[in-house]
Amino acid sequence: MISFLMTPVYLRKFKDAAVYGVYSNFYAWVSMLNAILAFGMETTYFRYLQKQKEEDRDKIYNNSFIVTLFTSALLLFAVFLYTKPIASWFADGGDVDIYVQYIKYFAFILVADALAVVPFARLRAEGRPIRYSYLKFVNIFVTVGLNLFFIVYLPAWKQTSLFWSNFAGDWFVEGWLGYVFLSNLGASVVTLLLLFPEISKVRLKIDKPIMRSMLTYSLPILVANISFIINENLDKMFFPKLIPGEIGKIELGIYNAVTKIAVFLSLFVTAFRLGAEPFFFSHAKSENAQRTYAIIMKYFVILMVMVMVGITANISWLKMFIKGNELQPEVYWQGLKIVPILLFNYVLLGIYMNLSVWYKLTDKTKYAIYISGVGALVTIVLNVILIPQYSYVGAVLSTTIVYGIMIMLSLVWGQKYYPIPYAFGTISLYLIVGFLISLTSYFVFDSNVWIGNLLLIVFCIATVFLEKNKVMQILRKAS
Repeated sequence: MISFLMTPVYLRKFKDAAVYGVYSNFYAWVSMLNAILAFGMETTYFRYLQKQKEEDRDKIYNNSFIVTLFTSALLLFAVFLYTKPIASWFADGGDVDIYVQYIKYFAFILVADALAVVPFARLRAEGRPIRYSYLKFVNIFVTVGLNLFFIVYLPAWKQTSLFWSNFAGDWFVEGWLGYVFLSNLGASVVTLLLLFPEISKVRLKIDKPIMRSMLTYSLPILVANISFIINENLDKMFFPKLIPGEIGKIELGIYNAVTKIAVFLSLFVTAFRLGAEPFFFSHAKSENAQRTYAIIMKYFVILMVMVMVGITANISWLKMFIKGNELQPEVYWQGLKIVPILLFNYVLLGIYMNLSVWYKLTDKTKYAIYISGVGALVTIVLNVILIPQYSYVGAVLSTTIVYGIMIMLSLVWGQKYYPIPYAFGTISLYLIVGFLISLTSYFVFDSNVWIGNLLLIVFCIATVFLEKNKVMQILRKAS
């Protein structure tokens, strides 16, 4: 959400697409390190709340937090021991001293975010969405506020006000990317401080038997999460290495800017995961749980496909969101051709997240390693082959192939160990029809907003007609 809100500001204020490419590269690496520091404790915490006795819940919370505290301490030690070599690797011939500052900012950002993982999971487990959302929105407001201050307002005020000119003095550098990272750090620290009521409940006492069991469960989750992030972000992490020099940073900047148009679908997937994961665990012992999961999958896919078609139908005006500065206003628009595929990839990601419920509920988390490990290997091979030749087009096609493979593997093993009666035919039909409509809207009708939205309306009406009986049945049961 933060990245989405700030995208127009970044694209207009940074001098060129290469700067945005550096930004994209850093945050791709952050996603990987976040997963390592969390150590799979979020999922493990939810699972063990269901497995252990109620009187052991505090022990589970303590153990989970201690793990993230330990991994955070290790990260800080490693980063400050090897700051210069890490900065040199990222700088790739640029100013190493500036990258040293970037690395230090991110070290503390990662630690603050990691220490917040388990307290946030506790809020979700306790069913406290108001406090959870409040803290997340505070994070957003602080991040956006600091970004606007450093990137938009202070440069303008410096020119018109003696006070702000003196305040800025010699330390302020207009257009410096580091202010984005500094804003993120400020927001992460504020959020962590606001989580003090939850953190104060932690007792730094390890229950060894429970800890051993939790680590056994979480290790495959960790490996799977890392492999999954490789599938999702390896292209952005190594893009500057696969396409070296300034052109690689520019292409990465274009690629990341275009992905922001698909952010609505990404947010939908994320929001669904936040709510669905604890629900899946708590509902596992209910009668007809598998049937419930199948129904959720079907209507989740239908909604995602509708959003996919809706975004594609409106690219002609949504593209203004990623308009560049006055020197290169249309530089990012050359990447719009990958938007339909990007959106389709997010639908596939959502499907995989739904499917992954089987190995979490059956404690067969080793299969998460197998599935995501295969995906990671295929991602590496395809990225090395396709990105140097086809740039970001090769990157998104690699993701499509990998998600398809992961879905098939999860289906095969999932139906063996925890069969769920998914409506395979219906789901496939909605996927194919929605994707074809998206491709037709963009490539055949050249993103004509009227034709695109007409196709969207027809698709929605047809869907409502086909699903009306089942929807009414669900609503009657709910009431």
